[in-house]
Amino acid sequence: MFIVNNYLLAVVLCFVTMLCWGSWANTQKLAGRSWRYELFYWDYVIGILLFSVVLGLTLGSTGDAGRSFLPDLRQITPANYLSALIGGAVFNLGNILLSAAVSMAGMTVAFPLGVGIALVLGVVVNYMGSPKGDPTLLFLGVLLVVIAIVLNAVASGKVQRSGSGSGSRKGVFTAIAAGVLMSFFYRFVASAMDLNNFESPTPGMATPYSAFFIFSVGIFVSNLVFNTLLMRRPFEGKPVTYAAYFRGRLSLHLVGVLGGVIWGLGTALSYIAAGKAGAAVSYALGQGAPMVAALWGIFIWHEFRGASRGVYWLLTLMFIFFLSGLGAIILSGAN
Repeated sequence: MFIVNNYLLAVVLCFVTMLCWGSWANTQKLAGRSWRYELFYWDYVIGILLFSVVLGLTLGSTGDAGRSFLPDLRQITPANYLSALIGGAVFNLGNILLSAAVSMAGMTVAFPLGVGIALVLGVVVNYMGSPKGDPTLLFLGVLLVVIAIVLNAVASGKVQRSGSGSGSRKGVFTAIAAGVLMSFFYRFVASAMDLNNFESPTPGMATPYSAFFIFSVGIFVSNLVFNTLLMRRPFEGKPVTYAAYFRGRLSLHLVGVLGGVIWGLGTALSYIAAGKAGAAVSYALGQGAPMVAALWGIFIWHEFRGASRGVYWLLTLMFIFFLSGLGAIILSGAN
């Protein structure tokens, strides 16, 4: 299987993770013009699952290092299967709430708030589970990101009070709940893998490719419960049915699948990079996604259109603190 052998490549993969995690919601925006997000989310989940299979049978089954994808699936212990499955279910519930928050409050508000909270709590959880890297630099980076989140919240509040924003109090609280849940999913999956030795993993433990596949199965299976309930009792609008899903145009379904593939690529690369960067650093770098999402929201979706000059200064400071925080996190893993 493909294995990362140096820290620089691990950092590059983590930046790709950040781009993917910060960009997949654009597909929800595109589909959302004529397609309820509850229906979009089914295609998104299918996209993740299909991508995990393709990745396992390709990169996960090439080369001489590590265990190949299918043999690895056969030797994983039930406890590690369960851990990765739980990770998928926890992520799925948190991500459904985040998707709802994007729908209600906009990408620029929901992503920095929800994913920012997930970053802070997630780094603590993952570092405690697998301490790797300089903790001073790591948590300094997290602090700088927290400041960036506060600046974004202040800017968003000013826009909402001036009447030119699209956020809602319900969306904000939903984003907070999503962030808390999403801070725990990565640790469940990481604990199923032997992060210290991808070349010769401990018997019974998973490689990144098999762990990502099991995690994706957990997302899909839990979606049968979570998204079905959400379709019957949506956060906004009237209930939707499975009949409406199957009446959707092929182009709408493909947009959702593309969103899942984009997110799945980022997540798989994060797990692959964790062997060299460590779970906490890999997770933290990927969670720079709010900066990417905010750029999309500002320049493509114009969610801050009509805002004052002061608001744009706050957003500029947000990006400066985000970049500084990511820099500190990178340096923490190199020490």
